[in-house]
Amino acid sequence: MARVSIKSIAEVLGVSTATVSLVLNGKEKEGRVSKDVAEKIRLKAKEMHYEPNNLARGLRMGCSQTIGLIVADISNLFFANLAFHIQEHAEKYGYSVIITNTNESDLKLEKMVNVLKSRQVDGFIIVPTEHGMPYVETLVKRNIPTVLVDRNFAEIKAGAVVVDNYHASAKAVKSLIRQGCRNIGLIIYKSRLQHMRERKRGYIDAITEHGFYNPDFVKEINYSTISNDIPIAIESLLLKENRIDGIFFATNTLSMLGIKQLMNMNRRIPEDLKVVCFDKSDAFDFMDIPIPYIFQPLPEMGRIAVELLVEQIKEPSGERKCVELQASLVNSPVNN
Repeated sequence: MARVSIKSIAEVLGVSTATVSLVLNGKEKEGRVSKDVAEKIRLKAKEMHYEPNNLARGLRMGCSQTIGLIVADISNLFFANLAFHIQEHAEKYGYSVIITNTNESDLKLEKMVNVLKSRQVDGFIIVPTEHGMPYVETLVKRNIPTVLVDRNFAEIKAGAVVVDNYHASAKAVKSLIRQGCRNIGLIIYKSRLQHMRERKRGYIDAITEHGFYNPDFVKEINYSTISNDIPIAIESLLLKENRIDGIFFATNTLSMLGIKQLMNMNRRIPEDLKVVCFDKSDAFDFMDIPIPYIFQPLPEMGRIAVELLVEQIKEPSGERKCVELQASLVNSPVNN
């Protein structure tokens, strides 16, 4: 079915396209269009199922009223919820959100940036990939409104919203220590991204502070081979002479695969060993025991990301702020 245009409405009513445009844009008073004519135009537009071409209208005004959101893995509950909150807050400012996914691929990040640029988005909110800094840097250098979320590149002065990963990880590890754990393993992605480095650093410092650090208890997982690497890492930790009595999982995906492997090996939580996870999984709600996890304030992250981007859209040459939020520990049997 052909799109109903302003011209087609004008032809049916026998008025000018300018008159129809004034009415449908709410400017009939400025154009001195009579109430009767304005009402006829509105009724006919509704009858003909007219829908405004917001993209064309926005381009004429120099904006599209759309935001490009690029996430790392939309199948991950964390990123799905983050996208939800970003969209909710963007709508309050009159923006639509185009959501794309990279699956942690640098090539896909480059492709998605180019796709969204071709769609004339007014700005970007990006969860960057490990080697995605050049693509983000290009946007920033061209003064294109850009906000990073969840992850950040310290070398680039882009707007950003992150959590304090270092202290959140230290908090998680110390909760295990207060429960009596001494041999605590870390399962984390092998990554140079700052948020992963900070989670590892928080773990190491907290363990070292109490004299329990053992580099053999740190297991780094490749994202592309996670299903194979997790069982190997878990088995390696459990076969140590000084068996681990606690595990800190650095993401919710790692935690679910890791807990599944522990259950397959008939290890009871928390009787045989205790765990704490960074981020919650929906599966935790169906488990017989509460799984302690680091809670990131997703509604606030989404809200601030949108606010920072809108500020940049209004003032592209203005200050690009980086906001760091605190995360909390949930379901821990000891105090935070």
